[in-house]
Amino acid sequence: MRREAGERMAAPVSSEAALEQLDLLVAELGDPAIARGRMMGRPILMHKGVMFACLNGDALGLKLGAASPEHAAALGVDGAELFDPSGKGRPFKDWVSLPLEASAEWVPFAECALAFVATD
Repeated sequence: MRREAGERMAAPVSSEAALEQLDLLVAELGDPAIARGRMMGRPILMHKGVMFACLNGDALGLKLGAASPEHAAALGVDGAELFDPSGKGRPFKDWVSLPLEASAEWVPFAECALAFVATD
């Protein structure tokens, strides 16, 4: 199926389990400066207006910084990959996507993402 010019691609739908894990992540981070929002039809987390996390289907994308040790460590998590919300082979260089199956890793890497955006 071909899209017409200007027609948007639908964002992947997140499962209830992924949305619950996102809620748990926000609670665990415990920072009142974290705000939830939506971008490109996806649930996002922002800190003081800067996006640091994005739920894309059942995977959590986190902004970690392409040259950072945290970025490399996140890519070592089972099922992790560069965050490519378009699905067209154009990943965000500073972002890593962690699958729902690795949700135990979401909090520590989200803390790293928060630290990264604080220095942006």
